[in-house]
Amino acid sequence: MIVETEERVKLKTPDELLEVLKGSCFVRQEGWWSYELCYQNKIRQFHVEDEKEKAVQEFILGVYDEEATAAFNQNLSDISTLKDHRSKDASQRYHAHQYTNGTICDLTNEPRETEVRFVCSEPRAMISSVIELSTCKYALTVQSPMLCKHPLFQEERPVWHTINCNLLPKDYKEAKPDEVETEDEQIFMVSDVESSNYDSDE
Repeated sequence: MIVETEERVKLKTPDELLEVLKGSCFVRQEGWWSYELCYQNKIRQFHVEDEKEKAVQEFILGVYDEEATAAFNQNLSDISTLKDHRSKDASQRYHAHQYTNGTICDLTNEPRETEVRFVCSEPRAMISSVIELSTCKYALTVQSPMLCKHPLFQEERPVWHTINCNLLPKDYKEAKPDEVETEDEQIFMVSDVESSNYDSDE
């Protein structure tokens, strides 16, 4: 007797899918500032002079914090809901990494920190937005095509229903409303006076 066994392929975690980004850095310019994310390393905010091409102002927005990242994803699960006002879709799923212990903020006297949000998006990996959630606390969104391989990051497909149609027999005749047979029913109306007399007889 031959028993066929189904080989189960272990689903890769979001972090395993993102491993291809190791050693990569991404830069986005927004007005005066440029932002550089080096995967699982650090995030810089800097301004470069055109002539010298040297950073004349620079802040570290956070250094990758493995423990904080693990704790965050354990509490909220690997998938969270991103509500980024710059996103075309108001509700996108993302996988988050935490970057902490950045340059001290002058306004709060606390280190700057950033949440990096990896979302499923084609065609290439890039920083799509940087927002300041509160004073010196940032959210940086990264388009990550490799996450699209994970089923939890894929768009929900519409549900299709099959409708079977059958021909009606030639002698089929749809009954008209006035042809529907109804049973004769007698309706008795009892007035309040008759009802009270009936009660007194009892």
